[in-house]
Amino acid sequence: MQYVISLSSWKKHLLFLLTAILISALVNVLFVETLLIGPVYLLVFFICIPYLILLFRNPSIGFITIVILCFIGGFISAEIIEIPSLTIIDALLLITFIACFYAYSAKNQDLIKNDQVLLLLFWFLFSVLQMANPERPNFYGGLSEIRMTGVYPLLITLIAFMTLKSNRDLRLMLILFLVLSLFACFNGIKQQLFGLSVADQAFLDNGGATTHVLWGRIRYFSFFDAARFGCLMAQLAVITFVLTFGKFKLWKRAVFMILTILFVYGMLISGTRTALIVIVAGAFFAILVSKNYKIFLLGSLFMILFLCFLKYTHIGSGNYEIYRLRSAVNPEDESLNVRYNSQLLLKEYMASRPFGAGLGVIGYNGHKYNSDKFPSTIEPDSFWVKIWVMYGVVGLILWFGMYMYLFGKCFGIIWSIKDDRLRFKLIALASSSFGIFFCSYGNEIINTIPSLLIVAVSLVFIYRGPYLDREIRLTLNTKN
Repeated sequence: MQYVISLSSWKKHLLFLLTAILISALVNVLFVETLLIGPVYLLVFFICIPYLILLFRNPSIGFITIVILCFIGGFISAEIIEIPSLTIIDALLLITFIACFYAYSAKNQDLIKNDQVLLLLFWFLFSVLQMANPERPNFYGGLSEIRMTGVYPLLITLIAFMTLKSNRDLRLMLILFLVLSLFACFNGIKQQLFGLSVADQAFLDNGGATTHVLWGRIRYFSFFDAARFGCLMAQLAVITFVLTFGKFKLWKRAVFMILTILFVYGMLISGTRTALIVIVAGAFFAILVSKNYKIFLLGSLFMILFLCFLKYTHIGSGNYEIYRLRSAVNPEDESLNVRYNSQLLLKEYMASRPFGAGLGVIGYNGHKYNSDKFPSTIEPDSFWVKIWVMYGVVGLILWFGMYMYLFGKCFGIIWSIKDDRLRFKLIALASSSFGIFFCSYGNEIINTIPSLLIVAVSLVFIYRGPYLDREIRLTLNTKN
């Protein structure tokens, strides 16, 4: 990078153009050649060049593209044209990260020097070391697993710190999250009211029906799967519900309340019981961080009454969505007991493996790459359990402690924010992120997109909170 900075202006532009052409060619060869040929291939090739030039001049374009693909990549692949959306996101993350060093000065690059990045970098390096686990898990299984557990959280955080620096960026990200999630919500409602598309039906026919059709009723999944869809809807419901109480214009608060109702409805039709944990944990965090003890007591009382309503009554059980939600607080539920029994089996296996059995030995990658390993025969049904099996009790303590530290620091940062509207935005992002972290005990959510992306971006904005607060005060002083 020092060499690039030392070059003369025309040499920088030449290097920049050659790099864009090279990356464009590689992107096309790797991701497009198998899908498009002839004139269409050439068209895509020449579209990539100007796009990459724009991206290297303004890396935020790349990050916005990543955000959009994280939400609707599955929809594009299923309904429009089949694309390897995750592989494209991988490439865009790497290209955008490189572009940040081309486009931004050393001052901008200093933004990544903080404890959040250091913790995620430590976790990434610890994950890399797990590739050499003495249990000798399959290398490709570990490579596939490290993408979501180590690489994505680190790269998204690094890029977000360098590209998202102002209140304008915060508003843009919130709008993108709300609009794209609303699109997902409407797609789920469309599935319920108007039936499944050909691609949706193919998903069920190819094995999805095992977990998405229960007692003859479909768990609607939009363009994700039911668990990701339901938890995403709950995550956005927490954000919009908290914003409803912010000091915004009345019409904005009304819009937030309408969105909350829509997102909660999307959560219900997904039939995802874990999504209830997002709501409960997120609401608890929001009430606690608000430092309003009256609201804390009233909110706690409301949540207790709501849980008692689900556990000790049968009101509304004739409705399938409420029935599914009620089973989440039933300790005798068959599904919950299967999970507890699975954890007991793993407990004996993990007793002699304090550093785990290695990446990719359990879950999808376990079935695909490590079918000879004992953990692959047991479904984790929880990201916490998955971390425990792959990294051992040592890794679980480190991972849990890392996120507890980050959320604890979020408390302190939010309490220091003076501007009311900014504070409510940060409370909304922090609460939804805590809800996703907590609900990952019941499902693999915090390691899946788009929830992973929302959590990473949320924590970045909270860390940037004092600077955003100062920007608002400077703007007000300038106007006065």
